[in-house]
Amino acid sequence: MVIDATRQTPDQVGSGETGRSSGPLPGLLLAILVAIPATVLGQFFPVIGGPIFGLALGAGCAILVRRIAGPKVVEHCAAGFAFASKQVLKVSIVLLGTGLSLTQVLQVGTDSLPVMLGTLAVALVVAALLGRLLRVDSGSGTLIGVGTGICGASAIAAASSVLPVRQVQIAYAMATIFLFNVVAVVVFPPLGHLFGLSETAFGVWSGTAINDTSSVVAAAYTYGAEAGDHAVIVKLTRSLMIIPICLALVVWQRKSAARAAGEPAGTSWWRIVPLFILGFLAASAARTLGLIPDSFVDPLSWAATFCITVALTAIGFSLRASAIRQAGPRPLLLGLFVWLAVAVSSLGLQAAFGQL
Repeated sequence: MVIDATRQTPDQVGSGETGRSSGPLPGLLLAILVAIPATVLGQFFPVIGGPIFGLALGAGCAILVRRIAGPKVVEHCAAGFAFASKQVLKVSIVLLGTGLSLTQVLQVGTDSLPVMLGTLAVALVVAALLGRLLRVDSGSGTLIGVGTGICGASAIAAASSVLPVRQVQIAYAMATIFLFNVVAVVVFPPLGHLFGLSETAFGVWSGTAINDTSSVVAAAYTYGAEAGDHAVIVKLTRSLMIIPICLALVVWQRKSAARAAGEPAGTSWWRIVPLFILGFLAASAARTLGLIPDSFVDPLSWAATFCITVALTAIGFSLRASAIRQAGPRPLLLGLFVWLAVAVSSLGLQAAFGQL
């Protein structure tokens, strides 16, 4: 996994081609406004979800605004789109921590941890190696590997908050994860019956090889109630992998930048750990200690998803058709191979550990 330190910095990402803007408020409000109908659509079509609708609506609205009012209107909102695509994403990660009880993780994680760690390693290695062979840029390859290996949109959101990636790379990674989530919802239950998987085994398989929570729920509960309950906990446990992966990416990026500049790579730990990761840990600890009541979990989870939807809407507004055409189909092909590798390795690891 190679991070190109010469790409745009976070301050440059989403700033538009000209950089002209009147501050973050107009773009942020516009992203929130469009994210509301995207969230409503996501409620009606949970397998697609609000974030993907937000990405699509943002891109569509940007085209209409450019044609009707001219490109300067979108440029006027560029700072707000950049703020939403970075800072609002970080808020969403902190909010996701409020739904993660470490007690639940310990109950299920002991048996499923080897499978989760194994599939994560497979995702990252396959993404790195095949990404080079397919000539996929390192930013897209990293986001696809992290998103497939951990937890889809949430992991991509976290990784994009610590890496200097472009909007089109985030959008492509999100779209890739979404596509194979939908495929998994359709094909996993019949394959599980064909393979004769127990409900527990299917829960581990779907919890490790499907990324988005709504897709995990749709596939696993179709298979059975026990499979669904088990899959959700496995999926939540996978979310913890956000922490070490983000820290590793920050260290990798800093070392790459230091080597490029000919400077020492060492740095203090408090400069490495992103604040939103500390917030995620604090929120999870509060949930574990019972400081966050059960009645608050669903509203906070909704708020986290809405923040991701706002961020993806802003990214949609910032996309350029030329950048999407330039990326081509190779990231999608990489996503397919990584997803297949994770699905196969999940079953293989369960068989190796006597869990099938």
